[in-house]
Amino acid sequence: MTKIALPYAAAIALFLAGCSSSGRYSIDNDIAPNAPISVDHIEDAHPQNEPYSLGGNKDYTLGGVTYHIIKNTEGYTEKGKASWYGTKFHGHLTSNGEVYDMYSMTAAHKTLPLPSYVKVTNVDNGKTAIVRVNDRGPFHTGRIIDLSYAAAYKLGVLQTGTANVEIAVISADKNITSDDKAAQQQYYIQVSSSQNENNARTLAKNLSQTLSVRSFVDTVDGSHRVFLGPFVDYSLTQESLERVKSLGYQTAFVKKLIHSR
Repeated sequence: MTKIALPYAAAIALFLAGCSSSGRYSIDNDIAPNAPISVDHIEDAHPQNEPYSLGGNKDYTLGGVTYHIIKNTEGYTEKGKASWYGTKFHGHLTSNGEVYDMYSMTAAHKTLPLPSYVKVTNVDNGKTAIVRVNDRGPFHTGRIIDLSYAAAYKLGVLQTGTANVEIAVISADKNITSDDKAAQQQYYIQVSSSQNENNARTLAKNLSQTLSVRSFVDTVDGSHRVFLGPFVDYSLTQESLERVKSLGYQTAFVKKLIHSR
């Protein structure tokens, strides 16, 4: 992964080079946050039907090895080692152009299409979790999945660094419960974050008028984050995201919330 935020389509070569040279996989354990927030309340990822990302879903070659993206994931399972990654890449782009959030239930896999949902079972302690795969890796021999900090915490992997796991792809149609289907999902686009509230509110207003969408500013610990939304249609969200990026906000990304009806 690169040290700077670049669009996937324009930086695939740099991205793949970064995976091997940045040190992401050169150590057994990534770095946990100095003052981590509690992740006990974070729910498993909610499997749903999502279109595959424009970025990160082509076959690629890294370190002399060519990786072929899996076309049919129905019934796919795999056993091997899980590792995790934390603060080193928190806030940087994932392989499909999203922004890595170590407090989300996400993961990296070498060949599953992005995004995919998988159930991860830590066979060393019996704990399970559902994660959304939106990144590529890990590239250590024998490792099959790289977990976010939150997912590693819930699976008991933080203490050991790695763990023996079994993963199984989850089909949204077959595995979402009736309660999940009754949930209303909303998407938001986070455009930017600024220490200047006036600038943030001006940007929110201008984008709202330019794109004909709702906007608001969320302030947390003195940081004023500009959001667009909510959207309830994922395709429309992606279209709006591309329009935002075309205006020069290349680090904009989609966040999602699920609200019970």
